[in-house]
This record gives sequence, structure tokens and C-alpha cells, in this order.
Amino acid sequence: MSRPRPWNLIAWLWLAALFLRELLLSAAAVMRATLSPRLELRPGIVAVPLRLRSAGGVTLLAHMVTLTPGTTALHVSRDRKVMYVHAMDAADPDAVRASIAERLEAPAMRVLP
Repeated sequence: MSRPRPWNLIAWLWLAALFLRELLLSAAAVMRATLSPRLELRPGIVAVPLRLRSAGGVTLLAHMVTLTPGTTALHVSRDRKVMYVHAMDAADPDAVRASIAERLEAPAMRVLP
């Protein structure tokens, strides 16, 4: 993985574009679930291990998780190693963890450690 680049405008724009994509995909999934005649969701709280270590990086990730429809960051452990996330559909907690790690945390690590 490349080094964090907190002052690189291109990296921040790339992160914004990826977040906008996730925002739109999540909003579509929430709309589909809401308008579905059969609501087959299993909401739950998932412990997500964090690779980000800085307060700024963890805060950025928590905000991105909360702003993404269908998920809310509830709590971050004092040692910043685990974030607890409420997911609209947590039938597969490993999928929720992987999605957050790959789609939000990894891009955030490019701008903040």
C-alpha cells in the first residue's frame, strides 16, 4: 500500500469520488430494501477491527461509515483497534467487516494513517 498523503489534493479527491460512489450504492440498497414487499433484513452491531491508528484517520472513517446509508458508527475502542458499527443488514458480519475495510478504510488510509 502507498504511504499516506495528507496534503495531496489528488488523493483527497480520489477518496471523495470513492466515497460518493459508496454513498450512491448504499442509498440504492436502502431504497431497494425499503420498497421491497418482503423486508428480509437482519440488523445488528458488528465489531470492525481497524488498521487506521491516528485519531484523524479513525474519525474520518467513523464519519464516512455514519454518512453511508444503512450503517452507523456507534463506538471506537480507546485503543482505536475496534469500531462498533450498526448495520441495517448484518446477516453476514464478515461481509460487513470486509466491505468497510475494503471500500472505506483502505481508501482513507491513503490520506491519513
